[in-house]
Amino acid sequence: MARNIEIKARAQHFDQLRERAAELSPEAPLIFRQQDFFYDVPRGRLKLRQFDDGTPAELIFYQRDDRDGPKASYYTRSPVTNPEAMHSLLATALTTRGIVTKERHVFIAGRTRIHLDRVDGLGDFIELEVVLAQDDDEEGGHAEARDMFARLGVPESDLVAVAYVDLLSPESEPRQAA
Repeated sequence: MARNIEIKARAQHFDQLRERAAELSPEAPLIFRQQDFFYDVPRGRLKLRQFDDGTPAELIFYQRDDRDGPKASYYTRSPVTNPEAMHSLLATALTTRGIVTKERHVFIAGRTRIHLDRVDGLGDFIELEVVLAQDDDEEGGHAEARDMFARLGVPESDLVAVAYVDLLSPESEPRQAA
């Protein structure tokens, strides 16, 4: 499984964060409109991601702890050629847990992907993914994520421990990833 270090927080000042992220990234941001269909699975999270711009859909399985601060995320991605049929199959076999729709601005700063998300029904967020190579130390990724949040001016008090789907479903208790 591939892995990265993730950290997420509410984006109290979205436009300022976008400006700071642009200063850290040598390239213009990619902007996507995404819809993630989450399904109940015995461990981790499974989602079907579709893009409004024609980018191929993908099925993503990931496992990570639900806690504030940087945490390791182990994931597998697979392209999906027929997302409507895949959703129909998964919705028949599994329970659809929730649907997250968002606009995502993606900035790349070294090995860190900075996501500025406008999530329908939830508001604005910032999420970092420090991509780790097979031999990379997770603690180095944790330090890089903390440093990047500090450079962006994101306070610890804005950290979010769980996935967007958990925030949309307050009656669902967040589950620890196995």
